Amino acid sequence: MKRIGLLGGSFDPVHVAHIALAQTALQALGLAEVQLIPAANPWQRAALHATGRQRLDMLELAIAGHAGLAVNPIEIERGGATYTLDTLRALPGGARYVWLLGADQLANFCTWRNWQDIASLVDLAVATRPGTPLAAPPELARHLGALGRELQELPFAPMPVSASDIRQRLARGASTEGLLAPPVAAYIAAHHLYR
Repeated sequence: MKRIGLLGGSFDPVHVAHIALAQTALQALGLAEVQLIPAANPWQRAALHATGRQRLDMLELAIAGHAGLAVNPIEIERGGATYTLDTLRALPGGARYVWLLGADQLANFCTWRNWQDIASLVDLAVATRPGTPLAAPPELARHLGALGRELQELPFAPMPVSASDIRQRLARGASTEGLLAPPVAAYIAAHHLYR
């Protein structure tokens, strides 16, 4: 059964660290594909700045030329509040899915709606800082143990890039060189986003 990685996020905007994480997971975990899934309306986040269509467009530009990466518009097309469990239940069968998350997301995983069901449906792969041990919250560790599952470790050197910093830079007209794929930067400029 092929293994497919899933990388969710607001991607507001998609930046070089998102793509680097997806590519690292593809190789390190031996995945058939990594799908980037932009959230429609993430319930734990503030309002988004770019529209769903704009974020999908930027993702398509960012992954162009990167074999094994794909954009999955399932949450944008569904609309409304975005819950990971709803997305997982709507994915086609015939594959084993691996949910990719950062160590920061792992720390608050047990605040996610229906987190036990999510952990039952997918393998969890966590991007860790080199030299830092992987530590699941105790509740999650117990739940995974009961399921006979383990967290998968994805060694990933942290990159000092964040979407909020990029939006702030764009708002004040500062450079984002090296933080965005050039086609994404051009799209943002052409559509006057984050000004």
